[in-house]
Amino acid sequence: MEWEAVIGLELHAQLATNTKIFSAASTAYGAEANTQACAVDLGMPGVLPVLNEKAVRYAVRLGLALDAQVAGRSVFARKNYFYPDLPKGYQISQYEIPVVGPGHLDIDLDDGSRKRIGVTRAHLEEDAGKSLHDGFGTMSGIDLNRAGTPLLEIVSEPDLRSAREAVAYMKKMHSLVRYLGICDGNMQEGSFRCDANVSVRPVGQSEFGTRSELKNLNSFRFVERAINFEIERQIELIEEGGAVIQETRLFDPDRGETRSMRGKEAANDYRYFPDPDLLPLEITPALIDQVREELPELPDARRGRFVTDYGLPDYDAGVVTASREMADYFEAVVSGCGDAKLAANWVMGELAGALNRAGLDIADSPVSAETLAGLLRRISDETISGKIAKEVFEAIWAGEGDADAIIEARGLKQVTDSSAIEAMVDEVIAANPEQLEQYRAGKTKLMGFFVGQVMKASAGKANPQQVNQILKQRLDG
Repeated sequence: MEWEAVIGLELHAQLATNTKIFSAASTAYGAEANTQACAVDLGMPGVLPVLNEKAVRYAVRLGLALDAQVAGRSVFARKNYFYPDLPKGYQISQYEIPVVGPGHLDIDLDDGSRKRIGVTRAHLEEDAGKSLHDGFGTMSGIDLNRAGTPLLEIVSEPDLRSAREAVAYMKKMHSLVRYLGICDGNMQEGSFRCDANVSVRPVGQSEFGTRSELKNLNSFRFVERAINFEIERQIELIEEGGAVIQETRLFDPDRGETRSMRGKEAANDYRYFPDPDLLPLEITPALIDQVREELPELPDARRGRFVTDYGLPDYDAGVVTASREMADYFEAVVSGCGDAKLAANWVMGELAGALNRAGLDIADSPVSAETLAGLLRRISDETISGKIAKEVFEAIWAGEGDADAIIEARGLKQVTDSSAIEAMVDEVIAANPEQLEQYRAGKTKLMGFFVGQVMKASAGKANPQQVNQILKQRLDG
């Protein structure tokens, strides 16, 4: 039997506010445990929550970017459950009327096509604390610093059919929230997390199978591995005569498998009811218009502009607009060198490779956009060749100065004097009579051998185009 996966994602984006969603406590990462949880976060008697306006504006910003419905009126509810890291015994969230209603996000598939993924809703809620299990022996510790941290839970439709599609959607949403400036997207710090709902069904069947929820996946790689394992586990279980049960599962990255955590709760298990301490949230058309005017250029629009204005291939445009920081960097390089394709090649190639090896984000690049543009200008005006430029780039990365200073200090200027190149060509041909005879007998692939010898004789400084042109004249003469 042929099977089909049905996948929906719940993405939790921590909103980039300085204070919590219902209190003035700090959201700064890395503070000593339990130093950033105030009486409101703990639900102490006599305190009242006050909604953070910036969190609301951030939610509206995402709603507009997803071409979604933004509710004029939404309601906060209490989601009741009992965990040691939930001091109030309930979480303030939104249930029946979320702030953001149906929208969509388009993703790129491996075959070059695009697919529209429905977004069911995005709702505001507060985060819980964190249970700590290492260093406490047989006990667990509780850190309530995260309690009350503002989250936007973004729920997709079950439109995803593979782990690759799920990762593509997650990456696209990750890029979008960073473009919008509403979330820093730092997955290691828990700022962007994923719960994946996975089920399988026979191909052609319209009814959904029983789903498992894979909880708290905090990397793109883990999402792909966990979903792939879960799909295989469910298919194998059903084909052996078993049945999938609705449950919450955790992914063990060391063993590459999911394991049961607990039975999956249904909505009625949480006993949702409107929070009596919070009035309904009303968002006026004027506020929505104001937020719309503040929106930056969105990734898809910027990608299209790079294709139209800069003449980039669609693939290149997609890569350099993957993050707002990279797109800004690229445009600054183009402004400084005037050659968009050359800039894209270097940003995607040498720069991206160096950043990956150093584990750096482009925002922390030791090579500024202005400095890279200076290097590319020297390629364009033929001061240096592309090969020598890589040597210069490494020196720039190492902090030896800008391109002009390094070229001068190392004597790397390209040889463009035709007479000098002609002399080197003649010497190489004279030193290799056997290869010359073979070339003229029809082994024209030896052209590469002669080019290599001339470039070696010039220490890589000879202009490659001139070398090829002069060699061709000499060898065919």
